[in-house]
Amino acid sequence: MDRREGFISRLRQGLSRTRAAWGERLGTVLGEGGAPEDDWDALEELLLGADFGVNAAQRLLDSVRAAAPAGNGGGGSLLRQELASLLREGQGPGSRRYSESPWVILVVGVNGVGKTTTIGKLAHQLVGSGKKVLLAAADTFRAGAIEQLEIWGARAGAEVVKHGPGQDPSGVVFDAAQAAQKRQADVVLIDTAGRLHNKVNLVEELKKMRRVLGRVQEGAPHETLLVLDANTGQNGVLQAGIFREAVGVTGIVLTKLDGTAKGGVVVRIQQELGIPVEYVGVGEDIDDLQPFDPDAFVEALFGQHPGV
Repeated sequence: MDRREGFISRLRQGLSRTRAAWGERLGTVLGEGGAPEDDWDALEELLLGADFGVNAAQRLLDSVRAAAPAGNGGGGSLLRQELASLLREGQGPGSRRYSESPWVILVVGVNGVGKTTTIGKLAHQLVGSGKKVLLAAADTFRAGAIEQLEIWGARAGAEVVKHGPGQDPSGVVFDAAQAAQKRQADVVLIDTAGRLHNKVNLVEELKKMRRVLGRVQEGAPHETLLVLDANTGQNGVLQAGIFREAVGVTGIVLTKLDGTAKGGVVVRIQQELGIPVEYVGVGEDIDDLQPFDPDAFVEALFGQHPGV
């Protein structure tokens, strides 16, 4: 089993709590015998219970009902198709990613969601693909953040640019951007502070980092990835909205999908905020973070429920 197949297997296992939450009701509603009209309400409850959100749930229901009215059957296959199609609508950088050198990625999010770990895992993957990666330790406020990034840098084989604890984060960003050009790095991953997302000083510091990066390299940062914990539900959506307004988030990294019964939050984020989910994580191992694959996600989400 290669790494990708292993990850999909772990994703399927990670979403087992969401599948269990569907119970047998999903097959009853969407089975080959068709669904009584009243069961469409049950399906809506199932979607909302898995944190799909009102907008996405309604869109899926409307599509499936129009194509497979009660009594006609086949709703399960249609729901899978509609969900995968909906998830493909996200517009990430695609083939443009890493087209500039260095390609600068600003990583943001509140404390505790796994920002530094995510950076380490991304760095490991990028170095493994032959890219020269530089890490910027711009979270100078959280105790141990610099040391944690250094550990990940050593593990991934990536250099780390750092200042001392409590120093100006934008100064670290400036030095890292210049060092990346001098050392001909392919990718720069910038770790940032994650104090409460509604604090004015944090938002202003992130804006300052963006200005500094733009002065060193036109167009930087090329991506701003927001790391969210899949278990935070509505709070995660609120966090995403605030960071999007503050620093122009281009993509989501959704971590800890292995610990939630609300896997539909992936859909909710993309639909309500218009921000694509770029990566998902299902564990603590270094290979447990991978680019988001809509088809693999749908397969893992539904599994082998009867009629679905």
